[in-house]
Amino acid sequence: MKRIRLYVTVVVLAIAGMMATQTSAQVLRDADFNSIGRINGNGVVRDATGHSAGSFDVDGTVRNVDGKAVGVIKQLEIFDTDGTRIGYINTDGTVHDGESNVLGYISINDGKVSDAEKQTIGFARGVRVDWIACYYFFHFFGK
Repeated sequence: MKRIRLYVTVVVLAIAGMMATQTSAQVLRDADFNSIGRINGNGVVRDATGHSAGSFDVDGTVRNVDGKAVGVIKQLEIFDTDGTRIGYINTDGTVHDGESNVLGYISINDGKVSDAEKQTIGFARGVRVDWIACYYFFHFFGK
């Protein structure tokens, strides 16, 4: 009976460890798959050296490194601080600017980020598509 309890405890701890890993910071990568930053589950953005680059608030506010609001995300639409829509994301991962021109693509399956010519510019697996768009296409974090 003690062995079964020990076995169950080990399995539960292993599952908890895997789940904790999935909610931790996700790595942002360039086209060569080099790490260029991270976004954690709370929306904090860090550069490649680990320094804060900004954040995403729960209400959709996007903040720069100084904590100043630089934009807002509302249901896959991205607005500047004046309330002007500067872009949006289709459910298939296509990213558009405010004039409906295609800026690029975000693969929902593997996090691959491509420009309008479909050239790979980065990877961001496990990161929300609106956060990816703000990072790679709208350059809210000085990228």
